Amino acid sequence: MIAIIGAPNAGKSTLVNAMVGAKVTIISRKVQTTRIQIRGIAMEGASQLVLIDTPGIFAPKRRLDKAMVASAWAGAADADQVLVLVDAAKGLDEDVDQLLVKLAEQRGKKPILVLNKVDRVEDKARLLALIEELSSRLPVEDVFMIAALTGDGVAELKRYLAARVPEGPWLYPEDELSDIPLRRLAAEVTREKIYDNLHDELPYQITVETESWKTLRDKSVRVEQVIYVARDSQKSIVLGKGGQTIKRISQASRTELSEIVGAPVHLFLFVKVREDWDRDPARYREMGLDFPEE
Repeated sequence: MIAIIGAPNAGKSTLVNAMVGAKVTIISRKVQTTRIQIRGIAMEGASQLVLIDTPGIFAPKRRLDKAMVASAWAGAADADQVLVLVDAAKGLDEDVDQLLVKLAEQRGKKPILVLNKVDRVEDKARLLALIEELSSRLPVEDVFMIAALTGDGVAELKRYLAARVPEGPWLYPEDELSDIPLRRLAAEVTREKIYDNLHDELPYQITVETESWKTLRDKSVRVEQVIYVARDSQKSIVLGKGGQTIKRISQASRTELSEIVGAPVHLFLFVKVREDWDRDPARYREMGLDFPEE
């Protein structure tokens, strides 16, 4: 069990997908895309690596933020090994600083420091200085420099981890790629497509729930999902003029889900306004998060 923790947009989900060799967790340039712990399962020879993709760690203010950060720390606490992923291009910013402070307070196995996006840093001396600074703040077992998006350095990191897993039975079947249920993965895929199409027009608090999943006689799948927004104005944004935006979202999500399922998918999307949904414990349960008390 290997938890990958870091500040928002450090590239945790990209790294998990790269090591698994398939998309098991969604990716967006919007911060805090990952909301729940998702386990990606990677094979390397006889070794099985269970990679826990966690929400980005930052200073939480809202209830949803607190639930996500708590989920990330829980993932780190349950893991046999922790990878601390740092965006090399950003360096030691406020979020990374707070992460290092909290990690330094904890006693346990030394984490592995992984500098990501090193291809965006032309000055290699800057990388070495960053490693020295981070290592002085937090004792680490080893250091890796990678570019998860291009795959540079990922195979080396994967072999390193595979050589250090304890002996024992695999936790999952060899051909399983993730522990996330298809219904929840489908909701995550649609949420990713919403971000892709709307960019900064919509708050990240938007949520998607899969309400119906039915395999039909011809082996195709009928999926009904609800997109929850907080206000009528947000509903109009998701729908778009003449329903064009929701059509693009549906097409993109349906195409990807068909590839994942290996069968045609008939996707039906509904947009509903639910004010203060982020204060509803049922919505947190649907996302797999604990509801934090303020």
